[in-house]
Amino acid sequence: MIDLQLIEECRGGNFNNFRKLIELTSPFAYSVAFRMLGNEDQAKDVVQETMVTIWQKLKKIKTAEVYKTWIYRIVVNKCYDEMRKRKRNPEFIADEKTWELIANRISEGPSAALENRETSMVITILTERLSSKQKAVFVLSDLEGMSNDEISEITGISKSAVKANLYHARKSISEKVGKYL
Repeated sequence: MIDLQLIEECRGGNFNNFRKLIELTSPFAYSVAFRMLGNEDQAKDVVQETMVTIWQKLKKIKTAEVYKTWIYRIVVNKCYDEMRKRKRNPEFIADEKTWELIANRISEGPSAALENRETSMVITILTERLSSKQKAVFVLSDLEGMSNDEISEITGISKSAVKANLYHARKSISEKVGKYL
């Protein structure tokens, strides 16, 4: 867990403690970035950019409790930026083989590990047409297990908008899965 003492020492310029902070922060930052972007390299880049932002703006953190929410907000916003870049330069178009992989992967059930490339492809394909807000809400809720209150605080959108975006994201994904199974 991240405590205020560690944050205070980092504010004072203690780079060794900042390494500890990075070690504690990176796993959940990577998890969100990877699930939103579906690409390991881009997720690593987002985490790296997030750590730079943390170092630059750590003085703004008043309590350890808000630190994790603050980190999630930074990661989600950097993922939004990356998704906007993708829209300008699309890279991936699903073919029949990919949809077959999705059908096979989904049939394995919920016990399949999310941290592998095939599942990453499934998440990417299923969420590719979602708006960035819908994707963020879906990832934070259904993949990260956060409450609507937490998601609202991280994304800066109202709880009712969180619920609406989650509903539309789930509906879109459900339709896509139903169409190809």
